[in-house]
Amino acid sequence: MDLNTVLTITSARHRDDLAQLGAGVAPLAGGSDLFADPQAHLTGLVDLQTLGWPALTLTTDADTSGTGSGLTPGLTIAATCTIAELSRLPAAPGWTAHPLLFQCCTALYGSFKIWNVATVGGNLCASLPAGPMTSLAAALDAEVLIWRRDGSDERMPASAFVTGNTTNALRTGDVLRSIDVPASSLAARTAYRKIALSPLGRSGAVLIGRLDTDSRFVLTVTAGTVRPVQLRYDSLPDAGTLAGDIAAIDCWFTDAHGAADWRRAVSGVLAEEIRAELDATDLEEGDLS
Repeated sequence: MDLNTVLTITSARHRDDLAQLGAGVAPLAGGSDLFADPQAHLTGLVDLQTLGWPALTLTTDADTSGTGSGLTPGLTIAATCTIAELSRLPAAPGWTAHPLLFQCCTALYGSFKIWNVATVGGNLCASLPAGPMTSLAAALDAEVLIWRRDGSDERMPASAFVTGNTTNALRTGDVLRSIDVPASSLAARTAYRKIALSPLGRSGAVLIGRLDTDSRFVLTVTAGTVRPVQLRYDSLPDAGTLAGDIAAIDCWFTDAHGAADWRRAVSGVLAEEIRAELDATDLEEGDLS
């Protein structure tokens, strides 16, 4: 959609250029969300891609939580990294959770052309309940880095960044800089489930289970809730406990992509599938040890 009220586009080269951001000037990355709807209030854009942030960087956040090698790197994802770039990232040593990166990319409601322009940060900042990069970042206990308008930096859990349906922790003039995924999460085993009302439809519910190397279990529920919900356990819970905790979630919502009661019901089924999958994997590995 043409943004016919926009008069200026600034190619950002330094952080100081972001000072132009405000109520009428928006950041531009991939633009797939920005150009999807009328934006009559905008008179300017600031292009973040010209800042030249490396899309994907392996970090020295080496995992020493029990994988044995201690060589598993962490990952920093620039907010301007495209979905396509993330989907093609090869696995690093010890990244047992690597398949989850591609799985979440496939949950994006868009064609390959969208993959090539839509950004990881843009998907998080759109803060739609069905945003798959929100699902990924929250499930891996990632931390986001926010460049505040006053020049300060703020870090927070990705699971806390999205606060509601299309709302997040950003204030006017702020920019999401990066998403940092810890090595310990990338070393974990994961199980992924998605359901939609049609085969290629927007996600009605996305659930991701993560079993850490210390046997702690985290279930992240997104798409069916207005914000990410995480259930944490010291070990895999029994079926009844997990079912009860799913039923107790109080932020299910209804829209054209699913009713709240349907989302609650299918999430209970998918959560049990995840629990059983990771439990079976755990037993198999125990038999081999």
